[in-house]
Amino acid sequence: MTDDRALATPFDRVVLIFNPAKAGMATRIDDLQRDLASDLPDLQIDLLPTEYAGHARDLARSVAAGGAPLIVSVSGDGGYNEVVNGVMDVPVSRAVCTVLPAGNANDHHRSMTARPLTEAIREGRTYRIDLLRITFGGAHRGQVLYAHSYVGFGLTPLMAIGIEKGGKGKILELLSVARTLGHLKPFELVRADGATARFDSLILANISQMAKYGTVSESNHPDDGQFEVVTLPHSGRWKMALMTLRAVTLGLGHQPSVSSYAFTTRDAVPCQIDGEVVHVPAGTHVLVESANGALATI
Repeated sequence: MTDDRALATPFDRVVLIFNPAKAGMATRIDDLQRDLASDLPDLQIDLLPTEYAGHARDLARSVAAGGAPLIVSVSGDGGYNEVVNGVMDVPVSRAVCTVLPAGNANDHHRSMTARPLTEAIREGRTYRIDLLRITFGGAHRGQVLYAHSYVGFGLTPLMAIGIEKGGKGKILELLSVARTLGHLKPFELVRADGATARFDSLILANISQMAKYGTVSESNHPDDGQFEVVTLPHSGRWKMALMTLRAVTLGLGHQPSVSSYAFTTRDAVPCQIDGEVVHVPAGTHVLVESANGALATI
């Protein structure tokens, strides 16, 4: 007998995008495919393995261009960021996105309400969340990227580099963060009002938790058209260390919320977008805006 609930889903197919080279991924995908086929026998399931860095964005763009797919990124924050940007490359799309955690950093999944994938598909209820739209000027010539969770300048990307080099596991990663503080250099920004500010860290966050162990804000509303601004003016490494310790223990508390934030870099500065590090040259104009309700998810 056919399960009518499976037929009621608003999706015409489920597309799994994943990195086949990741340890344990083959088993993970086999199990996931078996569970989906068992619970939703009438729903088409497509497997799209990535072949190179950035390929997930290309695959998601192609998938989002037709039909009503549910695109499932089996990845960490970085892989999901590629999928989100691929969908956003399609101006009008019926694609819906979600992520199943399979990476070193899974901040976005941890911040969202989690439930079994097949249950969410059966229910068929979608909702929309905000994204951060980052527009780079200067040498980047109007490049636009999207973040599902956060954009960080200064300490945040240096922490990511330090963790990657220092090994996995909470203790090793926190030790790596401590060592990273010794290499921290302040950076200057020119704000939209012309004022110059010198920072050790600047985080624009659409979620409350990041860097796996840190709570940067008490707010957790990724659909309110605003994001939180967490700043640390240049004040010495000991204050930076205290802020990091507070983030991983008590949390940083309430932070100011805005719908846009603009500045021009006076120095070259590393930038982390959902776990992926990019390097922003001096003299780059940066505009971060809340793209309210930009992404459909389940």
